[in-house]
Amino acid sequence: MIGYGLGGRSFHAAIIAVTPDLDLAAIVTSNAERQQQARAEHPRAAIIASPEELFRRARDFDLVVISAPNRTHVPLALAAIEARLSVVVDKPLAPSSMEGRRVVSAARERGVFLTVYQNRRWDGDFLTIRRLLHEQRLGDVYRFDSRFERWRPMAKPGWRELGDPEEAGGLLFDLGSHLIDQALFLLGPVANVYAELDRRRPGVEVDDDVFIALTHASGARSHLWASVVAAQNGPRFRVLGSRAAYTKFGMDVQEEALKRGERPSAPDWGAEPRERWGRLGVGDDTVEVPTVRGAYQDFYAGVVRSLRDGTAPPVEPSDAVATLEIIEAARASI
Repeated sequence: MIGYGLGGRSFHAAIIAVTPDLDLAAIVTSNAERQQQARAEHPRAAIIASPEELFRRARDFDLVVISAPNRTHVPLALAAIEARLSVVVDKPLAPSSMEGRRVVSAARERGVFLTVYQNRRWDGDFLTIRRLLHEQRLGDVYRFDSRFERWRPMAKPGWRELGDPEEAGGLLFDLGSHLIDQALFLLGPVANVYAELDRRRPGVEVDDDVFIALTHASGARSHLWASVVAAQNGPRFRVLGSRAAYTKFGMDVQEEALKRGERPSAPDWGAEPRERWGRLGVGDDTVEVPTVRGAYQDFYAGVVRSLRDGTAPPVEPSDAVATLEIIEAARASI
């Protein structure tokens, strides 16, 4: 695994460590403090100082997970593909759809496994919506409202706040990648894109308050919000269908659990307390809907199946390119 920041440590290494048939063999980081932390948390893993050293030892590994800053995703993925290593790239796959297609083409030409870490497909509330649609309890979807809203009025230092396009910083690339991926996965291709991208905090170089409106080819519409200046949050999901509506407040519990150091091997992993369940119905005639257990671990279980059995990757890389095309269309619309 390349990178041991918050994403690498909590969203990748912690899940890989409890995934049957996966062994976290090496962690790449040049940061001395993170090296020490990695040794303490994963004592069986080799600590490697640079990606170059990792690729020189490529024959020792089967899979590389890239959880480094966004600007490194393309060169690291291409280097891994050249070394014939299967690849998981954290979202976004690339700073542009053109570069994303380049990575996908390189993997296809060399017959190398490639997938993109869109873990929010395994959020419990999103899985609940998928179940409601499968059971036809919502009917045809007219509108899909989805939000990731936070209150962080002061910008923090770091690459995510840098304005250079190669950094792929800002909320549209960060949380927007999840929102768009969920909308496309649920409702299919998009015919029209409109966006509002703002910089609300003083001195910031990137968007920190985002709204995206998608018109899907099916006629359904998605309204997507991402903000770090939301002093009060709207519903995480509101789905309006021809039979009923589903409304849900509060974020999936898995992120909180991972940050507390909990692991998917826990017996109550992904279970949401009843007070955070959503409601389904018409007007005042609604019922509670127990939230399906979140299952981030299913992504890496899918990686194992793909590598062992040749099944489809848990996230098709072409889906990640489609998300990048929507991001570009959103920027072009303003």
